[in-house]
Amino acid sequence: MAYSGPFKYGDRVQLTDAKRRHFTLYLKEGNKFHSHQGIVEHDDIVGMDEGSVITSTMGGQFLMFRHLMVDHVLSMPRGAQVIYPKDAAQILIEGDIFRGAKVLEAGAGSGALSMALLRAVGPEGHVYSYELREDHIGYAIDNVKEYFGEQPQWWSPRLGDFQELTPEDTDGPVDRIVLDMLEPWEMLTTVKNMLVPGGVFITYVATVPQLMKVMEGIREQQCFTEPRAWESLVRDWKVEGLATRPEHRMNAHTAFLIMTRRLADGVVPPRPKRKARR
Repeated sequence: MAYSGPFKYGDRVQLTDAKRRHFTLYLKEGNKFHSHQGIVEHDDIVGMDEGSVITSTMGGQFLMFRHLMVDHVLSMPRGAQVIYPKDAAQILIEGDIFRGAKVLEAGAGSGALSMALLRAVGPEGHVYSYELREDHIGYAIDNVKEYFGEQPQWWSPRLGDFQELTPEDTDGPVDRIVLDMLEPWEMLTTVKNMLVPGGVFITYVATVPQLMKVMEGIREQQCFTEPRAWESLVRDWKVEGLATRPEHRMNAHTAFLIMTRRLADGVVPPRPKRKARR
């Protein structure tokens, strides 16, 4: 699949009608897109530039673009709930996922975060994705292959228990670890053993009890910096002259993100000082 340039066979194209309804199709020679607004020939789309409008046999007009990653993530088949784009973006930036990094994630779920990590580290890096459930790792592999057109050579999706990992499983310690699982506080010893000094650990949890257990568990390990926790909220705005206002619906709480860094071996973190109460 190309990321830019005129449309060609094999591209994933998103058609948007006048009511902002989206339709996704894969361009294939001789195929047709059928809707209540008429038929669009795939052959007629090939060679057109992105951002063009095509008219159906009944006069319906469709604006055409290739899928962005966010479109793919929100429309792809899933076995487990995906990490939503607003949280994946936070993980990439706050986790400092750099090109060439060696990243370990668990669980892989439906592959949404795997795709973002793979694009960020590039072929110079490597992503190891562990998942306990065979059906979930199957969804992840299928979705990643569908997005990239093939399975990236710098990706190792594996069925297995994160808690049993050793550095030998990833050809040495990794630069970054991202966990999305029910009880990440049970994995902190493994995180310590798998992460290089200075490496970043981020975990994604949905509830307040999980948040509290992870934060206290990190502190008890005595080998990480003081953890930081936050959530991101996204609200669209409707901008139409005097009717400009926030949308009634918003992407509110999805999960908490917790971030910390691995200390050098033998180093005890300084005790955090808090302001004395007056």
